[in-house]
Amino acid sequence: MKFAQRLTPLKSNVFADMDRAKAVARSAGKQIIDLSLGSSDLPAASHITDAIARSLSDTKTHGYLLFNGTRSFRETAAWWYEQKFGIAADPETEVLPLIGSQEGTAHLPLAILNPGDFALLLDPGYPSHAGGVYLAGGQIYPMPLLAENDFLPVFEDIPEPVLAQSKMMVLSYPHNPTTAIAPLDFFEKAVAFCQQHNLVLVHDFPYVDLVFDNPVGAVPPCPPAEEYRKSIAPSVFMADRDKSVSIEFFTLSKSYSMGGFRIGFAIGNSQLIEALRQVKAAVDFNQYQGILNGAIAALTGPQDTVKMSVETFRKRRDAFINALSIAGWQVPVPPSTMYVWAKLPAPWDADSVKFCTQLVQSTGVAASPGAGFGKSGEGYVRFALVESPSVLEEAVSKIANFLKFEI
Repeated sequence: MKFAQRLTPLKSNVFADMDRAKAVARSAGKQIIDLSLGSSDLPAASHITDAIARSLSDTKTHGYLLFNGTRSFRETAAWWYEQKFGIAADPETEVLPLIGSQEGTAHLPLAILNPGDFALLLDPGYPSHAGGVYLAGGQIYPMPLLAENDFLPVFEDIPEPVLAQSKMMVLSYPHNPTTAIAPLDFFEKAVAFCQQHNLVLVHDFPYVDLVFDNPVGAVPPCPPAEEYRKSIAPSVFMADRDKSVSIEFFTLSKSYSMGGFRIGFAIGNSQLIEALRQVKAAVDFNQYQGILNGAIAALTGPQDTVKMSVETFRKRRDAFINALSIAGWQVPVPPSTMYVWAKLPAPWDADSVKFCTQLVQSTGVAASPGAGFGKSGEGYVRFALVESPSVLEEAVSKIANFLKFEI
């Protein structure tokens, strides 16, 4: 059979590649400690699952769910956003439910790009951002993220001929995989740059709450204090309050441990929301109403579980970084997300895929090669903090033995 050329750049995927490597290791009898996938191992709160369970007995929730049927969820999302950031959003024209934020970032290029148009993407960055551009027939200009620039792109380095053909820029902070946080003045600069060059500014924002060493805490006051807004990872709309060029994607996968339920939403410029809605209408309906009811319970219910999740990942981060340090591998302390982004020691710094493949085959510890997130990710490895501190310390012991460090 002959298939469309657009599938060619999709053949390699960091998660699929590591899944195959894990399967080989399992078949060889290895017990896997899987730190390769950022899927939270924490459970969704009981008030969330209770809301979904109650929905199951209501037969009115069993049919197709069209846009108008999502109004309660859209109103809740707009309310949550205003409580958190102090910025209003119209639930009718500026909010759109999504099957996870990944669905939104993958579908939006279909609404923005014509074949041959450029999208400006972070390098390294989340793989689905590139996948959506490829499916739309677009070209990618990678914006390198370097440690010496605090893992922020340098807009001045983008060539003018590329800018002339560019239609969108995709940012995502707190950042996966580097764990960097972008300050508000960076977003102000990004908004001005996109306004100047007529670019759509897309901000993928799944780690909004997973910020560590926050003096105020993860739970927003009601109404939010200005001190709180200064202490959290900024929303793009704190820099683009008129929603002139921007759209932002949220998910309940990280903050509320609802990854398997596949629920998120977009907030943004009404024209962008309408364009994305048109693409969605050609592809799918919405999720089961019960899942939206669970999401409403998550956003409006007790937020102590969010704070507990942040504290859990903080403790895991500290345990993992401390164990690496004792083993002789000095790694910067991540300020956010649920990952550790570690620069590989020689000779592995030239081939992160080889490192991760041989690591899982030799020890059973699975990680994600930095090269899988983009060219600028080569020389790094990403560890997901999805195990208890004791298991993470066991993983470091195995890694140290593999690298011939002394514990």
